[in-house]
Amino acid sequence: QVQLVESGGGLVQPGGSLRLSCAPSGTIFGISAMGWYRQAPGKQRGLVADITSGGRTRYADSVKGRFTISRDNAKNAVYLLMNSLKPEDTAVYYCYADIAFQGRSWGQGTQVTVSS
Repeated sequence: QVQLVESGGGLVQPGGSLRLSCAPSGTIFGISAMGWYRQAPGKQRGLVADITSGGRTRYADSVKGRFTISRDNAKNAVYLLMNSLKPEDTAVYYCYADIAFQGRSWGQGTQVTVSS
Protein backbone atom coordinates (compact mmCIF):
# COMPACT_ATOMS: atom_id res chain seq x y z
CA GLN A 1 0.00 0.00 0.00
CA VAL A 2 1.32 3.42 -0.93
CA GLN A 3 2.04 5.59 2.09
CA LEU A 4 1.95 9.34 2.57
CA VAL A 5 5.27 10.80 3.67
CA GLU A 6 5.40 14.10 5.55
CA SER A 7 8.33 16.44 6.03
CA GLY A 8 9.07 19.96 7.22
CA GLY A 9 8.25 19.82 10.92
CA GLY A 10 10.57 21.05 13.62
CA LEU A 11 11.21 23.59 16.34
CA VAL A 12 10.45 27.25 15.63
CA GLN A 13 10.16 30.38 17.72
CA PRO A 14 6.83 32.15 18.18
CA GLY A 15 6.14 34.33 15.16
CA GLY A 16 8.18 32.10 12.90
CA SER A 17 7.20 30.04 9.88
CA LEU A 18 7.34 26.45 8.72
CA ARG A 19 6.27 24.69 5.55
CA LEU A 20 5.00 21.14 5.76
CA SER A 21 5.01 18.84 2.74
CA CYS A 22 3.22 15.56 2.13
CA ALA A 23 3.53 13.30 -0.87
CA PRO A 24 2.92 9.61 -1.56
CA SER A 25 5.77 7.12 -1.61
CA GLY A 26 4.51 5.72 -4.91
CA THR A 27 1.98 6.29 -7.65
CA ILE A 28 -1.60 6.96 -6.63
CA PHE A 29 -4.59 7.56 -8.89
CA GLY A 30 -7.90 9.12 -8.00
CA ILE A 31 -7.08 11.45 -5.14
CA SER A 32 -9.90 13.85 -4.30
CA ALA A 33 -9.54 15.84 -1.09
CA MET A 34 -6.23 16.26 0.74
CA GLY A 35 -5.54 18.03 3.98
CA TRP A 36 -3.94 18.36 7.37
CA TYR A 37 -5.05 17.50 10.88
CA ARG A 38 -3.16 18.08 14.11
CA GLN A 39 -3.15 16.58 17.56
CA ALA A 40 -1.72 18.26 20.63
CA PRO A 41 -0.93 16.31 23.81
CA GLY A 42 -4.12 15.46 25.68
CA LYS A 43 -6.36 16.74 22.89
CA GLN A 44 -8.31 15.16 20.07
CA ARG A 45 -7.09 15.26 16.49
CA GLY A 46 -8.71 18.16 14.68
CA LEU A 47 -8.86 19.56 11.17
CA VAL A 48 -6.35 22.28 10.31
CA ALA A 49 -7.08 22.75 6.61
CA ASP A 50 -8.17 20.82 3.57
CA ILE A 51 -8.28 21.32 -0.17
CA THR A 52 -10.29 19.70 -2.95
CA SER A 53 -8.86 18.57 -6.27
CA GLY A 54 -10.34 21.74 -7.73
CA GLY A 55 -8.55 23.95 -5.23
CA ARG A 56 -11.34 24.84 -2.85
CA THR A 57 -9.95 25.32 0.63
CA ARG A 58 -11.24 25.22 4.16
CA TYR A 59 -9.49 26.27 7.38
CA ALA A 60 -9.97 25.92 11.09
CA ASP A 61 -10.87 29.28 12.62
CA SER A 62 -7.72 29.20 14.75
CA VAL A 63 -5.41 29.23 11.71
CA LYS A 64 -7.30 31.46 9.26
CA GLY A 65 -5.09 34.24 7.94
CA ARG A 66 -1.91 32.52 9.16
CA PHE A 67 -1.84 29.14 7.39
CA THR A 68 -2.11 28.44 3.67
CA ILE A 69 -2.81 25.04 2.17
CA SER A 70 -1.89 24.22 -1.41
CA ARG A 71 -1.46 21.15 -3.58
CA ASP A 72 0.33 19.97 -6.67
CA ASN A 73 -2.00 17.58 -8.45
CA ALA A 74 0.75 16.38 -10.80
CA LYS A 75 2.77 15.20 -7.80
CA ASN A 76 -0.22 14.28 -5.62
CA ALA A 77 1.41 16.47 -2.99
CA VAL A 78 -0.13 18.78 -0.42
CA TYR A 79 1.60 21.58 1.45
CA LEU A 80 0.89 23.68 4.52
CA LEU A 81 2.61 27.03 4.89
CA MET A 82 2.38 28.14 8.50
CA ASN A 83 3.14 31.76 9.35
CA SER A 84 2.94 33.71 12.61
CA LEU A 85 3.21 30.49 14.57
CA LYS A 86 2.03 30.46 18.17
CA PRO A 87 2.84 28.09 21.05
CA GLU A 88 -0.70 26.74 20.79
CA ASP A 89 0.11 25.50 17.29
CA THR A 90 2.42 22.92 18.85
CA ALA A 91 1.17 19.49 17.83
CA VAL A 92 1.79 16.48 15.66
CA TYR A 93 0.56 17.30 12.17
CA TYR A 94 -0.91 14.56 9.98
CA CYS A 95 -1.65 14.79 6.29
CA TYR A 96 -4.35 12.75 4.59
CA ALA A 97 -5.59 11.93 1.13
CA ASP A 98 -8.97 10.58 0.08
CA ILE A 99 -8.23 7.95 -2.56
CA ALA A 100 -10.79 6.42 -4.89
CA PHE A 101 -11.69 2.81 -3.94
CA GLN A 102 -9.31 2.96 -0.96
CA GLY A 103 -10.72 5.56 1.37
CA ARG A 104 -8.68 7.89 3.52
CA SER A 105 -4.95 7.35 3.83
CA TRP A 106 -2.86 9.06 6.54
CA GLY A 107 0.74 10.09 6.91
CA GLN A 108 2.83 9.09 9.91
CA GLY A 109 2.78 12.57 11.44
CA THR A 110 5.39 15.28 11.85
CA GLN A 111 6.07 17.18 15.06
CA VAL A 112 5.77 20.96 15.10
CA THR A 113 6.96 22.69 18.25
CA VAL A 114 6.59 26.44 18.74
CA SER A 115 8.68 27.63 21.66
CA SER A 116 11.18 30.28 22.60
